[in-house]
Amino acid sequence: MDGDPAVESGLDGFSLIFPLPYRVGFIVTLAVWGWGLNLHYLHLLKVDVPSLIRYPGRSSPHHISHHFSTYRLATVLSALFGVFMVLFWLLTWGVASRVIDYDWIPMTYLVSIMAVFIVPLRNLPSGGRRRFLTTLKRVSIGGIAEAQDGKFGDILLADVLTSYAKVCGDIFVTLCMFFTSGGSSTKRPDRNCGGTVIVPLLMAVPSMIRFRQCIIEYLRVRRAPYKESVGWGGQNLANALKYSTAFPVLITSTLQRNTDNAAAKASLNKAWLVAALVNSLYSFYWDIAKDWDMTLFASRRERTSPHHPWGLRDRLIFRPVTIYYAVMVLDLFLRCTWSMKLSPHLDKFSDFESGIFLIEFLEVFRRWVWIFFRIETEWIRNSSTGLGIDDFLLGDYQGGIDGDGDDD
Repeated sequence: MDGDPAVESGLDGFSLIFPLPYRVGFIVTLAVWGWGLNLHYLHLLKVDVPSLIRYPGRSSPHHISHHFSTYRLATVLSALFGVFMVLFWLLTWGVASRVIDYDWIPMTYLVSIMAVFIVPLRNLPSGGRRRFLTTLKRVSIGGIAEAQDGKFGDILLADVLTSYAKVCGDIFVTLCMFFTSGGSSTKRPDRNCGGTVIVPLLMAVPSMIRFRQCIIEYLRVRRAPYKESVGWGGQNLANALKYSTAFPVLITSTLQRNTDNAAAKASLNKAWLVAALVNSLYSFYWDIAKDWDMTLFASRRERTSPHHPWGLRDRLIFRPVTIYYAVMVLDLFLRCTWSMKLSPHLDKFSDFESGIFLIEFLEVFRRWVWIFFRIETEWIRNSSTGLGIDDFLLGDYQGGIDGDGDDD
């Protein structure tokens, strides 16, 4: 358990068995498995994800599918994690001094992960990895492709990166501790390593990326020759504002952590609370109303329309319909995990390394669920014939209400 006095000072119990570099690698591996599951399940529902992100389709039915190709990559990453994790445990046996001295093992593991993505490997298709790196390079500076060149894929990746903001900070902390004189990447993580500004700044980068993308889209709309058909770009500015609400949260949190003045800390805590609440609720609203096109926050007439289930929309791909309500509740709950700090019983939980890791994991899980519904929404927007035979359609719902009373 974190804070165990029996553990050497500077090394908490969680880091003793699961050092920070392995946590980073574990989250990355989960991300690849998650994307494979996204592709696989949506493929079963006849949603063509590759076409949405403008990724080349398979030219032959004998070629391995996109999701199985992703599973293959995830399997390699999982094997790397297992081998390096077991090797580390066998050499350290939970002895704190050994955990610190053998930090080169998990660092070698991180280098191996990078190699899997960069180095051409015969048994791993290189097209997907090359496309990912190209997209990441463009997105990393806030760039965004034109619609016909894969704009949706750029937006999807950039949105995913916002959920990996803490992981990005952990990568820097790991490298900083490893290269610091007398330091070790397997000690208790020092999130002030390299200064009190660098880590929060790195965590802000994904939101800066999406902010810039929104501004680029706004300027594109303003230059469009037929503005009446695409609007004036107000939604892009509202979206940019949403991402900008992440900055006050990071600023107030950083200032609060680095001040010793009790009065100032109390004031900053109130400011942080307001900032976190605004960010979470605004982001939740955007998930529901804009990313998923639900009518939950629409006018009463639209929300209660007989043409669709209450608060949802006309076309729904997933079954049963109740899953949409469950996911909306889950999204709100996971966007407000920071509220644990308000509980007198859980307020210290997020200060423990195990608590920080759990919060990172929950955010990654939330984003994984979000991807299903974001892609579903984009598919419906782009294709009136993109729904499978078993999809929940307007006619099905009307039949259940206005017909003989049978519920679908």
